[in-house]
Amino acid sequence: MSEQTTPASGGAVAAPPPVGTVRLTINGTAHEVQLAPWTTLLDALREYLHLTGTKKGCDHGQCGACTVLVNGTRINSCLTLAVMHEDDDITTIEGLGSEDNLSALQQAFVDHDAFQCGYCTPGQICSAQGLINEGKAHSEHDIREMMSGNLCRCGAYVGILAAVQEVVNKK
Repeated sequence: MSEQTTPASGGAVAAPPPVGTVRLTINGTAHEVQLAPWTTLLDALREYLHLTGTKKGCDHGQCGACTVLVNGTRINSCLTLAVMHEDDDITTIEGLGSEDNLSALQQAFVDHDAFQCGYCTPGQICSAQGLINEGKAHSEHDIREMMSGNLCRCGAYVGILAAVQEVVNKK
């Protein structure tokens, strides 16, 4: 490991981290952001674009709080770099509906009390929307299995399952 020096000591100054322009389409809006190449999609969303609906839970891909949709498929945004998604269509919880016009899934979460503290809710809803988009959720077992990567510390799983089943059954 090399030792950093300062101008006062007569040595070289460490260069600032490299940044570049990253073009992201989020919730249908194009954004240009100056990011270091190692910036995760989660950090780009929260820290640079101020879309704070996506939550940082474990930051290791184990809890699902950071789930977003990329081209309609759910991913853990803490496990992917923002630069990898320049040509993708990214949807966060903010892009699924609005306070005045909830998506069917958001309304079902409200109707079934599918949240308590609400911290995991954005990731739960994005994951559920992803499994609906994927067309793989046909039974309670399918939903449970495909939502198993999204944890709820409050234990609102009964309401979450009921909300997802309601929307799946209407499709």
